[in-house]
Amino acid sequence: MAYTRRNFAKNIVAATTAFSLPAFAKAGTGNKMKKLKIVCVGGHPDDPESGCGGTLALLAAEGHDVTIIYLTSGEAGIHGKSFAEAASIRTKEAIAACKILNAKPVFAGQVDSEGTVNNEWVKKIQALISNEDPQIVFTHWPLDSHKDHQSASLLTIQSWVQTGKKFELYFFEVCTGAQTMGFKPTDYVDITTTKEQKKNALFCHTSQNPPGIYAASDCNHGMMELFRGIEINVPAAEAFVRMGTALSW
Repeated sequence: MAYTRRNFAKNIVAATTAFSLPAFAKAGTGNKMKKLKIVCVGGHPDDPESGCGGTLALLAAEGHDVTIIYLTSGEAGIHGKSFAEAASIRTKEAIAACKILNAKPVFAGQVDSEGTVNNEWVKKIQALISNEDPQIVFTHWPLDSHKDHQSASLLTIQSWVQTGKKFELYFFEVCTGAQTMGFKPTDYVDITTTKEQKKNALFCHTSQNPPGIYAASDCNHGMMELFRGIEINVPAAEAFVRMGTALSW
């Protein structure tokens, strides 16, 4: 079956009150479903959860395999803790969050706040992504104020190019206005049914003040969900920018 952006828009972006799988997730006739592999590449523990946790939970609930690749382990993210201590704490938090989302965690091994983009790391991230053989990959919007977010995005873009654009690539937003900048969505996903699951996963990151991530004025993902939902006439949604060409499989 050919997959086109129009199919995606019709099935996953349209202003409906219930999530339905995009057309490319169906195989054959009737309700038979083609199992997909989904990968999300985030800069730190809590980024994939806050940016597209609802979408990942929806895809996992539909029987698809979901893997989250964390570029770093958040080593610099806990004041007063050594990098080793913080990495240990935040790795455990990420693993707990992935259990809630029904996703597999993978840690790439970069160091928090030292985001690196070079040929060696392009090969490493490409290998991690290729090992999952995904049909869809989510990552940060490249116009982001955080260096690690930029690195995760650029490494994923290069992996997409180097693998011959074999997967569909979508960018998610985090802390729009404060971090993600110039983000104009092309696609939306209604996460009304997984909003609480996403929030529970995010709240596993207790070292990061999850109420602040979810409801504070400078990084209000709860308000982002509401706003994106209003844009497509549903209670809560996540928004994406699509990069790629139509694929057939």
